[in-house]
Amino acid sequence: MENKKDILSRTYLVYIFLCVFALSIFYKMCIIQFKEGAEWKAKAEAFNTQVHEIQAVRGNIFDINGNLLATSLPYYEVAVDINAPSIDKKLFEAKVDSLGTMIANLFKDKSAKQYIKLLRKARKSGDRYVVLKRNVPYKDLQILKTFPIFKKGKRGGLVTLQTNKRERPFKMLAARTIGMARDGVKPVGLEGAYDTLLKGISGQRLMQKIAGDVWRPINDENEVEPKDGSDLYTTIDINIQDVAENALMNTLIKNKASHGCAILMEVKTGEIKAIANLTRDGKDSSAYSESLNYAIGYATEPGSTFKLASYLAVMDDYNLSLDEKIQVGNGEVTYYNKTIKDSHTPESPVLTLKRAFEVSSNVAAAKTIVKYYSKNPQQYIDKLKSFHLNQKLGLAIPGEANPLIKETKSKDWSGLSLPQISYGYESLITPLQTLTLYNAIANDGKMVKPRFEREIKRNGLTVKTFSTEVIAEQIVKPSTIKKAKEMLEGVVENGSGKGLNITAFKVGGKTGTAQIARVGAKRGSGKTAYGDVGDRNYQASFVGYFPADKPLYTCIVIINSPSNGIYYGGLVAGPVFKEIAEKVYSSSLDFLEPINNKQNLLTKAPGSIKSKNNEIVIASKALKLPTKSNTTDDGYVSRNPSDSSRISLQASNLESQLKKGIVPNLNGLSAKDALFLLENSGFHVKLYGIGSVKKQSIEAGQKFNKGDKITLILS
Repeated sequence: MENKKDILSRTYLVYIFLCVFALSIFYKMCIIQFKEGAEWKAKAEAFNTQVHEIQAVRGNIFDINGNLLATSLPYYEVAVDINAPSIDKKLFEAKVDSLGTMIANLFKDKSAKQYIKLLRKARKSGDRYVVLKRNVPYKDLQILKTFPIFKKGKRGGLVTLQTNKRERPFKMLAARTIGMARDGVKPVGLEGAYDTLLKGISGQRLMQKIAGDVWRPINDENEVEPKDGSDLYTTIDINIQDVAENALMNTLIKNKASHGCAILMEVKTGEIKAIANLTRDGKDSSAYSESLNYAIGYATEPGSTFKLASYLAVMDDYNLSLDEKIQVGNGEVTYYNKTIKDSHTPESPVLTLKRAFEVSSNVAAAKTIVKYYSKNPQQYIDKLKSFHLNQKLGLAIPGEANPLIKETKSKDWSGLSLPQISYGYESLITPLQTLTLYNAIANDGKMVKPRFEREIKRNGLTVKTFSTEVIAEQIVKPSTIKKAKEMLEGVVENGSGKGLNITAFKVGGKTGTAQIARVGAKRGSGKTAYGDVGDRNYQASFVGYFPADKPLYTCIVIINSPSNGIYYGGLVAGPVFKEIAEKVYSSSLDFLEPINNKQNLLTKAPGSIKSKNNEIVIASKALKLPTKSNTTDDGYVSRNPSDSSRISLQASNLESQLKKGIVPNLNGLSAKDALFLLENSGFHVKLYGIGSVKKQSIEAGQKFNKGDKITLILS
């Protein structure tokens, strides 16, 4: 009995506990449903909706003539809300088959049956967002909007999400300098330099998460509209760029070279008109692409083109004459364990400074620099640094390489450093830095900073203009510049650059041939630094300016590792320079003399056709020609031939003669006016030729009747 009571009491206790627990749950449900319902609904809504960033349309990049170098093209994710309230059952059944067929014909990725099945399935399941296709171009979207159901506009269930893809219309031309902007990847080139201005300001759009981690827009419009980026106008001329790229490409293929670059710069402004960087796609490939920016991002030992800097230093410091005698002997000189050799046997054991530069004697450069700077090598280094060869140019384009002018206090300075540096070794210089030095000589000593930018525009209005920056007003004395120009022009006329063979204009420049040190090799180990004789790689270069008498452009060409047995700068890089220079010279108005200078201005007023008085007066005023008319009405007038100093107009009485039934003198009348007058008077007119009336089949002064035929010969 006691056990039964004990069991009942426990049962009642559990029952009471369950009732209390159930009441607690019910109470909590009420609280959540009625008191906290709005709060939890808001949280649930926030979890399923998010504000997504809408990318702004990236600004365009143009060349100097307004040609598009880079632009953003719109592409769309196209989806359908086939259960939109405006699409009733009758409309859907009537149009679904034709809609599916037309979508299939447009996209050509699925059959008509598959698209019809997709639409019917979405309709049946109540799906409010079905993706039809991604990356749809704008023209296809416009066609899609004309399809059945979709042509109802916003009420037709068509949902689009726009994305933008960056495209370069000229593909490879200047590709590395222009750069590329891609999602998740830091832009390079001009795209990277001006990324903030180009990318604009993103907008916002409220999106709702649906099945399968797919997001669809809640509203037809964006919550915050994006602001498109600004446009960048560059200094590059795509026509010259095309010439530079093709000339470089052909030479690289011909010489089976590893890579190369070519740069053309305007002397006074520093504007880069063309910059080509080509790299072989594979060791045995004959295809090249713009994958690395050697012109800016790679500093190498320049070789003989550096001799200009050495001679500038010594001529400026010690006022050396171009007739300074240099003992070169048999073309060899030894310093410590290093024998410096000329590439060719000297024409004489004694060369003048000018002739030594023309034939690019390594021995002469080394002996001259050692002679004047061996007691104070830091003086020579400081002079080179005054040419800003140890500093970056400070370009906006990221990735500029660090130059190297070795210090006398550095650990790897040795007794060989001074002679080695003199002819282009133990220093690291980018091609653009070398060009900047030569450009300073062409610019009479003023060193200007290279630039790729002209202006930035927003909505067609200029917001920033880039001007020329001066690095140094005068790098050396004017007398030194004069000597340097004479030396550089001598190279092309009588020296290592003679093979350029340009007859239309004179050129000043310097050839360069440098051995390329192997990666990881120690220069102090002698033969292993650059490889054994017969197994060495070379860098061929030519840098100069044109036309020599009035320099407008400087250009540098570098060919790395030519493999056809020819590696001298004048023979390998020179032809590329020549092709670029001749193209620029033949196509630029800057090289032409004006035909209407003050000595031969036109003093005789030009002739004029017969026309209406007001038309000739307006045209004459627009052309700022002296004009006098003896009539005030708007009838037809002709030029008074006795007055050659101005356009003197007199009434021609064409209309009055035609009214009297007399054929007037139509000579000099335009075809349009002749037809107007004659056909209104009843003539049947036949014309031959173009221009104004030269002959007429019925002579002036003859009577005529309506319906007569007249033939006019035009000239």
